[in-house]
Amino acid sequence: VPVDAYRGAGRPEATYQLERVVDKAARELGVDPIALRRQNFITEFPYATPVAVEYDTGDYNATMDKLEEIADLAGFAARRAASEAKGKVRGLGVNCYIEACGIAPSNLVGQLGARAGLYESATVRVNATGGLVVMTGSHSHGQGHETSFPQVIADMIGIDESMVEIVHGDTANTPMGMGTYGSRSLAVGGSAMVRATEKIIAKAKKIAAHLMEAAEADIELKDGAFSVAGTDKSVAWGDVTLAAYVPHNYPLEDIEPGLEETAFYDPANFTYPSGAYACEVELDPDTGKVSIERFAAADDFGN
Repeated sequence: VPVDAYRGAGRPEATYQLERVVDKAARELGVDPIALRRQNFITEFPYATPVAVEYDTGDYNATMDKLEEIADLAGFAARRAASEAKGKVRGLGVNCYIEACGIAPSNLVGQLGARAGLYESATVRVNATGGLVVMTGSHSHGQGHETSFPQVIADMIGIDESMVEIVHGDTANTPMGMGTYGSRSLAVGGSAMVRATEKIIAKAKKIAAHLMEAAEADIELKDGAFSVAGTDKSVAWGDVTLAAYVPHNYPLEDIEPGLEETAFYDPANFTYPSGAYACEVELDPDTGKVSIERFAAADDFGN
Protein backbone atom coordinates (compact mmCIF):
# COMPACT_ATOMS: atom_id res chain seq x y z
CA VAL A 1 0.00 0.00 0.00
CA PRO A 2 1.60 3.33 -1.02
CA VAL A 3 2.05 5.68 1.91
CA ASP A 4 3.27 9.24 2.21
CA ALA A 5 3.42 12.08 4.68
CA TYR A 6 0.26 14.07 5.35
CA ARG A 7 0.50 17.64 6.55
CA GLY A 8 -0.59 18.05 10.17
CA ALA A 9 -3.01 20.89 9.52
CA GLY A 10 -4.69 20.48 12.92
CA ARG A 11 -8.35 20.66 12.00
CA PRO A 12 -8.50 17.23 10.25
CA GLU A 13 -7.20 15.65 13.44
CA ALA A 14 -9.67 17.60 15.58
CA THR A 15 -12.56 16.70 13.26
CA TYR A 16 -11.58 13.04 13.41
CA GLN A 17 -11.67 13.06 17.21
CA LEU A 18 -15.03 14.85 17.34
CA GLU A 19 -16.65 12.57 14.79
CA ARG A 20 -15.39 9.43 16.52
CA VAL A 21 -16.83 10.69 19.81
CA VAL A 22 -20.21 11.31 18.17
CA ASP A 23 -20.24 7.83 16.62
CA LYS A 24 -19.25 6.22 19.91
CA ALA A 25 -21.94 8.17 21.76
CA ALA A 26 -24.56 7.17 19.19
CA ARG A 27 -23.72 3.49 19.65
CA GLU A 28 -23.80 3.70 23.44
CA LEU A 29 -27.07 5.65 23.42
CA GLY A 30 -28.62 3.46 20.75
CA VAL A 31 -29.53 6.40 18.52
CA ASP A 32 -29.00 7.19 14.86
CA PRO A 33 -25.57 8.82 14.42
CA ILE A 34 -26.88 11.29 11.83
CA ALA A 35 -29.79 12.27 14.06
CA LEU A 36 -27.35 12.86 16.92
CA ARG A 37 -25.27 15.12 14.70
CA ARG A 38 -28.35 17.06 13.64
CA GLN A 39 -29.34 17.46 17.28
CA ASN A 40 -26.04 19.23 17.93
CA PHE A 41 -25.81 21.38 14.80
CA ILE A 42 -25.54 25.12 15.32
CA THR A 43 -28.69 26.72 13.92
CA GLU A 44 -28.56 30.34 15.15
CA PHE A 45 -26.07 32.84 13.74
CA PRO A 46 -23.86 34.67 14.38
CA TYR A 47 -22.43 32.09 16.79
CA ALA A 48 -19.56 33.05 19.08
CA THR A 49 -17.20 30.11 19.62
CA PRO A 50 -15.12 29.71 22.80
CA VAL A 51 -11.91 30.41 20.83
CA ALA A 52 -12.37 34.05 19.75
CA VAL A 53 -13.91 33.45 16.34
CA GLU A 54 -17.53 33.92 15.30
CA TYR A 55 -19.37 31.79 12.75
CA ASP A 56 -21.28 34.27 10.60
CA THR A 57 -23.51 31.89 8.67
CA GLY A 58 -24.11 28.24 7.88
CA ASP A 59 -26.82 25.71 7.11
CA TYR A 60 -25.50 22.36 8.29
CA ASN A 61 -28.86 20.60 8.11
CA ALA A 62 -29.16 21.50 4.42
CA THR A 63 -25.70 20.07 3.77
CA MET A 64 -26.60 16.85 5.57
CA ASP A 65 -29.88 16.68 3.63
CA LYS A 66 -27.90 16.88 0.40
CA LEU A 67 -25.49 14.20 1.54
CA GLU A 68 -28.29 11.80 2.45
CA GLU A 69 -29.75 12.35 -1.02
CA ILE A 70 -26.63 11.95 -3.15
CA ALA A 71 -25.22 9.10 -1.04
CA ASP A 72 -28.58 7.28 -1.09
CA LEU A 73 -28.22 6.46 2.58
CA ALA A 74 -31.75 5.12 2.60
CA GLY A 75 -30.57 2.35 0.29
CA PHE A 76 -27.63 1.31 2.46
CA ALA A 77 -29.46 -1.60 4.14
CA ALA A 78 -30.19 -3.18 0.76
CA ARG A 79 -26.58 -2.75 -0.37
CA ARG A 80 -25.34 -4.28 2.88
CA ALA A 81 -27.61 -7.27 2.40
CA ALA A 82 -26.28 -7.72 -1.13
CA SER A 83 -22.71 -7.70 0.21
CA GLU A 84 -23.59 -10.26 2.87
CA ALA A 85 -25.07 -12.49 0.19
CA LYS A 86 -21.61 -12.53 -1.40
CA GLY A 87 -19.94 -13.35 1.91
CA LYS A 88 -18.72 -9.77 2.37
CA VAL A 89 -19.22 -7.21 5.12
CA ARG A 90 -20.27 -3.64 4.23
CA GLY A 91 -19.78 -0.63 6.48
CA LEU A 92 -20.92 2.99 6.34
CA GLY A 93 -19.09 6.00 7.77
CA VAL A 94 -20.44 9.55 7.97
CA ASN A 95 -18.52 12.69 8.80
CA CYS A 96 -19.34 16.39 8.96
CA TYR A 97 -17.02 19.32 9.54
CA ILE A 98 -16.63 23.09 9.84
CA GLU A 99 -13.43 24.61 8.47
CA ALA A 100 -11.82 28.00 9.07
CA CYS A 101 -10.46 29.39 5.80
CA GLY A 102 -9.39 32.71 4.34
CA ILE A 103 -6.82 33.02 7.08
CA ALA A 104 -7.08 36.51 8.59
CA PRO A 105 -7.96 39.05 10.00
CA SER A 106 -4.78 40.83 10.97
CA ASN A 107 -6.01 42.02 14.37
CA LEU A 108 -7.00 38.50 15.41
CA VAL A 109 -3.86 36.71 14.17
CA GLY A 110 -1.83 39.45 15.85
CA GLN A 111 -3.41 38.47 19.17
CA LEU A 112 -2.46 34.87 18.40
CA GLY A 113 1.20 35.80 17.88
CA ALA A 114 1.50 36.40 14.13
CA ARG A 115 4.23 38.88 13.24
CA ALA A 116 2.72 40.08 9.97
CA GLY A 117 -0.53 41.46 8.64
CA LEU A 118 -2.64 38.98 6.72
CA TYR A 119 -4.29 41.31 4.23
CA GLU A 120 -3.93 40.81 0.49
CA SER A 121 -3.61 43.35 -2.29
CA ALA A 122 -4.27 43.59 -6.01
CA THR A 123 -3.64 46.05 -8.79
CA VAL A 124 -5.97 46.01 -11.79
CA ARG A 125 -4.71 47.75 -14.93
CA VAL A 126 -7.03 48.20 -17.91
CA ASN A 127 -5.47 48.81 -21.30
CA ALA A 128 -6.90 50.98 -24.05
CA THR A 129 -8.51 48.07 -25.86
CA GLY A 130 -10.40 46.88 -22.78
CA GLY A 131 -8.22 44.00 -21.64
CA LEU A 132 -7.23 43.78 -18.00
CA VAL A 133 -4.01 42.84 -16.24
CA VAL A 134 -4.54 41.78 -12.63
CA MET A 135 -1.43 41.77 -10.46
CA THR A 136 -1.75 39.84 -7.23
CA GLY A 137 0.30 38.60 -4.32
CA SER A 138 -1.74 35.38 -4.25
CA HIS A 139 0.61 33.10 -6.16
CA SER A 140 -0.66 29.96 -7.86
CA HIS A 141 0.73 26.63 -6.69
CA GLY A 142 -1.45 24.62 -9.03
CA GLN A 143 -4.85 25.64 -7.63
CA GLY A 144 -6.06 27.05 -10.94
CA HIS A 145 -5.87 30.77 -10.14
CA GLU A 146 -5.36 31.52 -13.82
CA THR A 147 -8.88 30.16 -14.38
CA SER A 148 -10.81 31.21 -11.29
CA PHE A 149 -9.53 34.78 -10.90
CA PRO A 150 -10.38 35.83 -14.49
CA GLN A 151 -13.84 34.28 -14.08
CA VAL A 152 -14.56 36.57 -11.12
CA ILE A 153 -13.32 39.75 -12.79
CA ALA A 154 -14.85 39.01 -16.21
CA ASP A 155 -18.23 38.32 -14.60
CA MET A 156 -18.20 41.71 -12.88
CA ILE A 157 -17.76 43.52 -16.20
CA GLY A 158 -19.50 41.14 -18.58
CA ILE A 159 -16.54 40.43 -20.83
CA ASP A 160 -14.82 37.24 -21.94
CA GLU A 161 -12.42 35.64 -19.47
CA SER A 162 -9.69 35.65 -22.14
CA MET A 163 -9.50 39.43 -21.74
CA VAL A 164 -8.19 39.10 -18.17
CA GLU A 165 -4.52 38.30 -17.60
CA ILE A 166 -3.27 37.27 -14.16
CA VAL A 167 0.26 38.26 -13.10
CA HIS A 168 1.69 36.78 -9.92
CA GLY A 169 5.11 36.03 -8.55
CA ASP A 170 6.69 39.15 -10.04
CA THR A 171 7.88 41.32 -7.17
CA ALA A 172 8.78 44.10 -9.60
CA ASN A 173 5.11 44.57 -10.52
CA THR A 174 2.99 42.91 -7.87
CA PRO A 175 1.82 45.02 -4.92
CA MET A 176 2.63 43.95 -1.37
CA GLY A 177 1.03 40.58 -0.79
CA MET A 178 1.00 37.96 1.93
CA GLY A 179 0.86 34.87 -0.26
CA THR A 180 -1.07 31.68 -0.80
CA TYR A 181 -1.84 29.49 2.20
CA GLY A 182 -4.64 28.86 4.66
CA SER A 183 -7.27 28.60 1.89
CA ARG A 184 -7.10 32.36 1.47
CA SER A 185 -6.42 32.93 -2.23
CA LEU A 186 -9.99 33.55 -3.37
CA ALA A 187 -11.50 34.68 -0.07
CA VAL A 188 -8.80 37.29 0.62
CA GLY A 189 -6.80 37.74 -2.59
CA GLY A 190 -9.91 37.48 -4.73
CA SER A 191 -11.69 40.04 -2.56
CA ALA A 192 -8.82 42.48 -3.08
CA MET A 193 -9.20 42.01 -6.84
CA VAL A 194 -12.95 42.59 -6.60
CA ARG A 195 -12.44 45.83 -4.66
CA ALA A 196 -9.86 47.09 -7.13
CA THR A 197 -12.19 46.20 -10.01
CA GLU A 198 -15.06 48.01 -8.28
CA LYS A 199 -12.90 51.14 -8.26
CA ILE A 200 -12.22 50.62 -11.99
CA ILE A 201 -15.94 50.27 -12.73
CA ALA A 202 -16.79 53.36 -10.65
CA LYS A 203 -14.33 55.46 -12.63
CA ALA A 204 -15.43 53.94 -15.94
CA LYS A 205 -19.02 54.88 -15.13
CA LYS A 206 -17.95 58.51 -14.75
CA ILE A 207 -16.34 58.37 -18.19
CA ALA A 208 -19.40 56.66 -19.69
CA ALA A 209 -21.68 59.27 -18.14
CA HIS A 210 -19.63 62.02 -19.79
CA LEU A 211 -19.66 60.28 -23.18
CA MET A 212 -23.43 59.80 -23.09
CA GLU A 213 -24.15 63.18 -21.46
CA ALA A 214 -25.99 61.51 -18.59
CA ALA A 215 -25.93 61.50 -14.82
CA GLU A 216 -23.43 59.10 -13.29
CA ALA A 217 -26.16 57.69 -11.01
CA ASP A 218 -28.10 56.55 -14.10
CA ILE A 219 -25.24 54.52 -15.60
CA GLU A 220 -25.50 50.73 -15.57
CA LEU A 221 -22.90 48.14 -16.59
CA LYS A 222 -24.08 44.85 -18.02
CA ASP A 223 -22.70 42.40 -20.58
CA GLY A 224 -19.68 44.56 -21.33
CA ALA A 225 -21.59 47.75 -22.09
CA PHE A 226 -22.61 50.87 -20.20
CA SER A 227 -26.14 52.13 -20.63
CA VAL A 228 -28.33 54.92 -19.33
CA ALA A 229 -31.18 53.49 -17.28
CA GLY A 230 -34.54 53.81 -18.97
CA THR A 231 -33.08 54.73 -22.36
CA ASP A 232 -31.53 53.01 -25.37
CA LYS A 233 -28.27 54.92 -24.98
CA SER A 234 -25.22 52.71 -24.55
CA VAL A 235 -21.47 52.66 -25.02
CA ALA A 236 -19.25 49.60 -25.14
CA TRP A 237 -16.67 48.75 -22.47
CA GLY A 238 -13.89 49.06 -25.03
CA ASP A 239 -15.01 52.52 -26.11
CA VAL A 240 -14.89 53.74 -22.51
CA THR A 241 -11.45 52.26 -21.88
CA LEU A 242 -10.17 53.81 -25.12
CA ALA A 243 -11.49 57.20 -24.01
CA ALA A 244 -9.58 56.81 -20.75
CA TYR A 245 -6.30 56.64 -22.67
CA VAL A 246 -7.19 58.87 -25.63
CA PRO A 247 -8.95 61.63 -23.68
CA HIS A 248 -10.09 63.84 -26.55
CA ASN A 249 -13.65 63.86 -25.21
CA TYR A 250 -12.99 63.47 -21.53
CA PRO A 251 -13.83 65.22 -18.23
CA LEU A 252 -10.21 66.12 -17.47
CA GLU A 253 -11.30 68.73 -14.96
CA ASP A 254 -12.93 66.00 -12.83
CA ILE A 255 -10.91 62.79 -13.27
CA GLU A 256 -7.46 61.75 -14.43
CA PRO A 257 -6.90 59.78 -17.63
CA GLY A 258 -6.09 56.09 -17.41
CA LEU A 259 -7.72 53.11 -15.69
CA GLU A 260 -5.61 51.52 -12.98
CA GLU A 261 -6.53 50.89 -9.36
CA THR A 262 -5.04 49.13 -6.33
CA ALA A 263 -6.91 47.74 -3.34
CA PHE A 264 -5.88 46.15 -0.07
CA TYR A 265 -8.30 43.79 1.67
CA ASP A 266 -8.08 42.74 5.29
CA PRO A 267 -11.19 40.73 6.18
CA ALA A 268 -13.07 41.19 9.42
CA ASN A 269 -13.42 37.44 9.89
CA PHE A 270 -12.42 34.04 8.60
CA THR A 271 -14.70 32.18 6.22
CA TYR A 272 -16.33 29.01 7.53
CA PRO A 273 -17.06 26.43 4.83
CA SER A 274 -18.63 23.20 5.96
CA GLY A 275 -19.57 19.84 4.60
CA ALA A 276 -20.71 16.29 5.16
CA TYR A 277 -19.17 13.13 3.67
CA ALA A 278 -20.24 9.50 3.49
CA CYS A 279 -18.17 6.46 2.59
CA GLU A 280 -19.18 2.83 2.14
CA VAL A 281 -16.57 0.11 2.25
CA GLU A 282 -16.76 -3.62 1.63
CA LEU A 283 -14.60 -6.08 3.56
CA ASP A 284 -13.71 -9.62 2.54
CA PRO A 285 -13.49 -11.51 5.87
CA ASP A 286 -11.36 -14.27 4.32
CA THR A 287 -8.60 -12.05 2.94
CA GLY A 288 -9.04 -8.84 4.94
CA LYS A 289 -9.18 -6.83 1.72
CA VAL A 290 -11.14 -3.59 2.02
CA SER A 291 -12.52 -1.81 -1.03
CA ILE A 292 -14.17 1.61 -1.18
CA GLU A 293 -17.50 1.04 -2.88
CA ARG A 294 -19.18 4.45 -2.63
CA PHE A 295 -18.06 7.93 -1.61
CA ALA A 296 -20.19 11.06 -1.53
CA ALA A 297 -19.36 14.62 -0.48
CA ALA A 298 -21.54 17.67 0.06
CA ASP A 299 -19.59 20.89 0.62
CA ASP A 300 -20.89 24.40 1.29
CA PHE A 301 -18.31 27.10 0.64
CA GLY A 302 -20.53 30.02 -0.34
CA ASN A 303 -21.02 31.67 -3.68
